[in-house]
Amino acid sequence: MSRDIVILGAGMHPWGKWGRSFIDYGVVAARAALKDAGVDWRDVQFVSGAATIRNGYPGQVSGATFAQALGWQGAQVNTSYAACASGSQALAAARSKILSGECELALVIGSDTTPKGFLAPAKGERPDDPDWVRFRLGITNPSYFALYARRRMALYGDTVDDFARVKIKNSKHGFENPNARYRKCFTAAEVAASPMVANPLRLMDICATSDGAAALIVCSVDYARRLGRTDAPKVAAISTVTPTFASGTIEMPDLATDSAVSVAAHSFRAALPVKAYEEAGIGPQDVGLAEVYDLSTALELDWIEDLQLCARGEAAALLRSGATQVGGRIPVNASGGLACFGEAVPAQALAQVCELTWQLRGQAGARQVSSDAKVGITANQGLFGHGSSVIVKR
Repeated sequence: MSRDIVILGAGMHPWGKWGRSFIDYGVVAARAALKDAGVDWRDVQFVSGAATIRNGYPGQVSGATFAQALGWQGAQVNTSYAACASGSQALAAARSKILSGECELALVIGSDTTPKGFLAPAKGERPDDPDWVRFRLGITNPSYFALYARRRMALYGDTVDDFARVKIKNSKHGFENPNARYRKCFTAAEVAASPMVANPLRLMDICATSDGAAALIVCSVDYARRLGRTDAPKVAAISTVTPTFASGTIEMPDLATDSAVSVAAHSFRAALPVKAYEEAGIGPQDVGLAEVYDLSTALELDWIEDLQLCARGEAAALLRSGATQVGGRIPVNASGGLACFGEAVPAQALAQVCELTWQLRGQAGARQVSSDAKVGITANQGLFGHGSSVIVKR
């Protein structure tokens, strides 16, 4: 039995710093997705909202918040919180609802407005909260990113010039994306001239925080068939696995790895696509493009290897060859990635799926990848053992 669901519509509110409510952004994205799908809001049976923590509630209870903003019409609702993987969790909830037969048509939505600077935990004394503890110790997100970058330099010989190449590539892609916040092509000299944040990473190596929203209209295969949309891209797999003991890499907000004296060490990030590949019945050789969570330039290289698009230690060489740029063999972050968008926590995983949808339809304009691409994959990670990998196919 097929476990596919169909993506009828995709919509976004451009990323930026707009100074308005996240609800405003989400409504724009939802209406764009509804229009793209060619369906009426009143026909939507399930609203699955990706949440972020605000005012003591997850996104003011995201699913119901957007159901109300679009106009109460009796749809069932869900709200998912999984840090940066919230969007994928919300998509997984809608998929389960559709595959169970409880609904045929669903809206999945994520939207955020972020503070300036680091995404930090709420004020107060909470020594039992590991995220609070690491900030109290002064260990911000870029500190982890720098450790990952240093690890690549030590193990594989990657250089700061390689990291700059990721920024240069993604900036060219994002320049062609009307939804991107930063639409400027950067040079190596400009990256090198930006301030040092956490050695070896400079300001242009690290993503910003942004406002933005993304939404999808998904449905059952039968529903799409009745609409005559059998050629629409499909969600073929969603992986949201958790880490396996013992973790061999320090992941935010942890301060140490597990002891691997008696058991083998595992990579959490590498495990995410394994489940997705198994579920979709395909392998990395079938992938035509990828959208990965480039919180830093060096992390994009890690994700390329985690997705098994090349062997360990070979991502920088793949980048240098031009294979990961639009027009190359396996474009990575054709959207421009977080380098050009910035991080809007509950929306970002859905924005990745929006990009794969438009690419596989051939609707990505100047950043369009080869028409030979039939399968796209995402990679995303949030705090506290959350992460996701979504496979979209046509």
